[in-house]
Amino acid sequence: MENNRETPNTNDDQTNDTNNVQGIRRGRYVEITSLIYNITEVAISLTAGFATGSSALVSWGVDSIVECNSAAFMIWRLHGEEKGISDREVRKRKMIALSVLSAAFTIAVLFICYEAISKLISQETASLSWWGIGILLVSLVVNPMLAWGKYHYGKQTDSPSLKYDAIDTMICEYQTIVVLIGIGLVQWQGWWWADPVAALLIVPYVAWEAYEAGRDAWAVDVDQTED
Repeated sequence: MENNRETPNTNDDQTNDTNNVQGIRRGRYVEITSLIYNITEVAISLTAGFATGSSALVSWGVDSIVECNSAAFMIWRLHGEEKGISDREVRKRKMIALSVLSAAFTIAVLFICYEAISKLISQETASLSWWGIGILLVSLVVNPMLAWGKYHYGKQTDSPSLKYDAIDTMICEYQTIVVLIGIGLVQWQGWWWADPVAALLIVPYVAWEAYEAGRDAWAVDVDQTED
């Protein structure tokens, strides 16, 4: 009599592992693209912002520096996951990344507030920068594409970090719109205060991100044991 026994389907497990690694690798490529683009944002927006006295552009550039840090640490973390590092090391990298992000966001809040309030006190009017407007318009197109890539591969690999970063990128889209409106009101309506006010509108989001990243870093238990 033939004895039929169920055996584990190792081929399916291997296929799933391979697909997961490929998804992590592609997610890392998206983060690399995001890092390169955010470096471009920083260079153009800060140069144009300081040259024209635009608090909104400078603040937007400072936030892009934070986005660079976020992308760099995501690349570091995903590279480790792709190489199959231990769960403990993954949690350790997560805690370090979140702690650095929290500190970076906090510094960004302080700088943006200083820059914007100084302009409100001095009542300094920002001049027009086509370079600044150009990078803002490009970002309106690029950010949604980057967000889609992060969310797609985050969903494919069941990575909350990638999906969270996708939401963060779309919030940057809101910031871009706010800065464009602020610059437009200064140039075409003569409302000198619109530029620093646009910068201050970025602060609540950045402050919340600082709190969230710090709270999540504190909650990470590097030495937790699996059930």
